[in-house]
Amino acid sequence: MRWLVGWSSTAAGPDRIGSAGATGYDGETVHPVGSQLLWGDPDPLWAVGDWRPDEVRLVRVDAQTRIAVLGICGASDEQLRVGLLAARGGALRHLTAWPGSYTAVVQVGRRITVCGDLAGARPVFHTPWAGGTAYATAALPLADLVEANLDFGHLAALLAAPDVPAALHDSTPYEGVRRIPPGHALILRTGAREVAGYEPVASLAVAAPPADPDSAVGAVRDALVEAVRVRLSAPRHVPEIDPGPVPGMGPAERRAARGMPVPGIGADLSGGPASGTLALLAAGLPGNPGTLLGHGTGAGERLLAVTFNDLAVGGREAELERAGALAANPRLHHVVVTGGEEALPYADLEGPLTDEPGPSLVTAARHRARLASGSADHFTGHGARQVLDAHPARLADLLMDRRRRHLVRPVAALAKADGSVMVPARVYSAARRLARTSYRAGLEELAERLLHRRFDEPSGAVGASLAALTWARPGPAARWLTGEALAEVSVLLQGATGRSTVGPGQRPGDYRARAALARHAADLRVLEQAAEIRSQRLHAPFLDNQVVRACRVLPEALRVRPGARAAILRTVLEGAGVGELPPGWGAPSHAPSAVAARTGLRVAVDDLMALFATPLLAQAGLVEARVVRKALRAAAEGEPLPLDGLADLVSLEVWLRRLLARRGTCWTGTPARARAVPAGIAPQRGALASGG
Repeated sequence: MRWLVGWSSTAAGPDRIGSAGATGYDGETVHPVGSQLLWGDPDPLWAVGDWRPDEVRLVRVDAQTRIAVLGICGASDEQLRVGLLAARGGALRHLTAWPGSYTAVVQVGRRITVCGDLAGARPVFHTPWAGGTAYATAALPLADLVEANLDFGHLAALLAAPDVPAALHDSTPYEGVRRIPPGHALILRTGAREVAGYEPVASLAVAAPPADPDSAVGAVRDALVEAVRVRLSAPRHVPEIDPGPVPGMGPAERRAARGMPVPGIGADLSGGPASGTLALLAAGLPGNPGTLLGHGTGAGERLLAVTFNDLAVGGREAELERAGALAANPRLHHVVVTGGEEALPYADLEGPLTDEPGPSLVTAARHRARLASGSADHFTGHGARQVLDAHPARLADLLMDRRRRHLVRPVAALAKADGSVMVPARVYSAARRLARTSYRAGLEELAERLLHRRFDEPSGAVGASLAALTWARPGPAARWLTGEALAEVSVLLQGATGRSTVGPGQRPGDYRARAALARHAADLRVLEQAAEIRSQRLHAPFLDNQVVRACRVLPEALRVRPGARAAILRTVLEGAGVGELPPGWGAPSHAPSAVAARTGLRVAVDDLMALFATPLLAQAGLVEARVVRKALRAAAEGEPLPLDGLADLVSLEVWLRRLLARRGTCWTGTPARARAVPAGIAPQRGALASGG
């Protein structure tokens, strides 16, 4: 895991923090393990982990005016200098407008500014420390620093209402460690902290006219091409070429056997049109997009395109055929990775401790099997659905803007899928109800549903759309929580109505879409850590700030059309010179992943029953063990239960076990932190630092 950490302290006092370390409450001096000091006193900043040389950049104007950028950033040194000067005057948006995925930290005198991203894939956390504020791009190191306990209220909200920002607010799994929302920056002045937004939010009060569809799609194309280009033009990191002799294996096989990626650029060619779009864009741009000549695949300067063939599930023949047709491109080298039962969800729940829990923990081994055959820099299409598609709640936005005619096509598609003539009336009624419901009323309704355990929702594709036509809804795992846990989240939501995070008149569809994007980006971050391959970087250009901004300009009327995402990506490829795509390209299909989840659950049910024999979640009072075991057994036998809710429960239980089995800390110079973990799920002060 890679992260940066720094702090801003008061100018004097016995607890003043210096670049050699920090003097804490009990006189201990600490500094991060495996760190690289970027700048020193009085407000030091470190980069921690295996950052590549080209991923850490530092530009100075003078000794007290400087900017550090960590990650892939397309700005030149001169552009960074201009952005630094703009930030000195208070303009923060400039720091987030360059192509790529990065975190920018600016120091102007004793003022420190740390910018988060729009999606939430690069979060920023902070906590009070030694009379000032410590901040980092990971929450666990800060929990170590302040010896934080687990925040069980946050964990309950994560299960009961994971897509509702008001339920989670700025909390993390660790008490006292806070996160800044997407689209915000953390500003520190001699230890005092402020969270400020840098991105305007659409509101009815200043409703902008819809953008021209052609120009909006053109902006998406330009942003995507630039996002891919900046990663191709970055200095190539070449890990050791040959990891040592293994009898009967070539260089590529030896690397795979040792869990090391092939040097060069690769991409997924399975998983939908988004990943295929990135593969074709990367292969079509000028330059050397692929593996190094003579290493890895022997494919020369071709991009390594990976397709995952799930032998344990089947039903992917059409996708494999389309991938093979795309791979006929002379600049692509196609590799098909086969996976059996060992690559099913739930098959392997062992792995590294991630910064936070996430449902992708149950599929991490499945992704690792695919990524192990990928390149050192690997493109994925994650986030495309969230930034391009229309959340069902956007139908209410169209009604609020008096554009009823644009509901005809999406409602007709739902009616065709359901085969009922009542669908249009039901959808229109639900959209109109949402358009007339205030945010406060929406939260109160959810609090009431949780308190009285009302989780029944319509089934099928139409049912999912109807259920989503609300400001907030229970999470899929909420039905298995205890009454006490649900009551706690209900009280939290009722309290949140007084501190509304929604501006006056903000559209519910836009609000729900932003929340869904943040949820997906957070889980992708967990997946990156859980499925990490040594020397490999995963790139998700659809989550870059510039791509997110371009996608947000897309007219809602364009988004809600059936097949809109595939049509937009097809236009993007045509504009980039890729005209011929195989028949059926872009056809949506969630069936293989759903079948894989149910198959994996059935195969691993005995292990899961053992996992929940004495679960930590039950010790924490969040669930009853027998209730979860009954649900797991019923789902494995084919009962139509929400599988994503069971994935939430299993992943959180797995994460808690990894957390409490942990030894060591992210900090050195702290001999008192070698204490053993106390028994039970409610660790005493210091447990997170040593074993939790």
